[in-house]
Amino acid sequence: MDHSADAFRTDLMTITRFVLNEASKYPESRGDFSILISNIVLGCKFVCAAVNKAGLAKLIGLAGETNVQGEEQKKLDVLSNEVFVKALVSSGRTCILVSEEDEEATFVETTKRGRYCVVFDPLDGSSNIDCGVSIGTIFGIYMMNDGEEPTLEGALQPGKNMVAAGYCMYGSSCTFVMSTGSGVNGFTLDPSLGEFILTHPDIRIPKKGKIYSVNEGNAKNWDGPTAKYVEKCKFPTDGSPAKSLRYIGSMVADVHRTLLYGGIFLYPADKKSPTGKLRVLYEVFPMSFLMEQAGGQSFTGKERSLDLVPKHIHERSPIFLGSYDDVEEIKALYAAEAKNS
Repeated sequence: MDHSADAFRTDLMTITRFVLNEASKYPESRGDFSILISNIVLGCKFVCAAVNKAGLAKLIGLAGETNVQGEEQKKLDVLSNEVFVKALVSSGRTCILVSEEDEEATFVETTKRGRYCVVFDPLDGSSNIDCGVSIGTIFGIYMMNDGEEPTLEGALQPGKNMVAAGYCMYGSSCTFVMSTGSGVNGFTLDPSLGEFILTHPDIRIPKKGKIYSVNEGNAKNWDGPTAKYVEKCKFPTDGSPAKSLRYIGSMVADVHRTLLYGGIFLYPADKKSPTGKLRVLYEVFPMSFLMEQAGGQSFTGKERSLDLVPKHIHERSPIFLGSYDDVEEIKALYAAEAKNS
């Protein structure tokens, strides 16, 4: 046994160590944020374990209820939601929780209240659970004003006000990607240690990519700019090679690939879903926050995604996010259409 190699392993950059290092840069820090992230990470570890043994534990299948979005709830969805609500409340650092699975926002009781609002999708892509495709948890964090009674309006802020965002992807490995507003870092769960280790420091998305990601089954309902852009991806007229299509149908997996390899992820509005399908608070905002922090862009078809001001907690929006130059192209198509209309 190589004991020297084992000794070296204790010098790994764990997520706990990373967050504490970041917090030490702010002398006014009280440690609240570190505790909150630690509880989110614990929730992710729990859900990862549940996802891995879902078939054995009979967690696959429908729970017999539909959530606020009208989607049938999987047993894992329900479990994941309970896990995160309990983890966040017990941290003692949150005051408002907004979950995809709950119709109303959760206001934390006064004795356990802190100064953060957390918006989250406990298990994104759950329709893929039964076929083993990567799924994940998405979260965003806002800081509320100290001493003020929390209100629903506090959760309905534009995404640019977020102090942190991230996702945890449960796939061939368990990957936790996070930004606190100064770059994006990725951590991978080492099952033997039970710790997330820094494996993707300072992720930067390529300025231009070779992949586009969209559900082409909706093509007949697309608007002009989206149809033109996808046509251009497949049949470029400037002599460049055609882009490759990659679409998983799980936002966490599609965005993760886009973040690492570049390209563009599109979920446009269409005739069937005129306001888009992805939820603003806990899907569009966190992913847009990460994409911008990695040097990319995110656009709604009308404006920068993070400038949106949601009017209700389950509001939806179209989204185009990814490499800076690729998003510039779709922005130009929308600008041209607006000019001609």
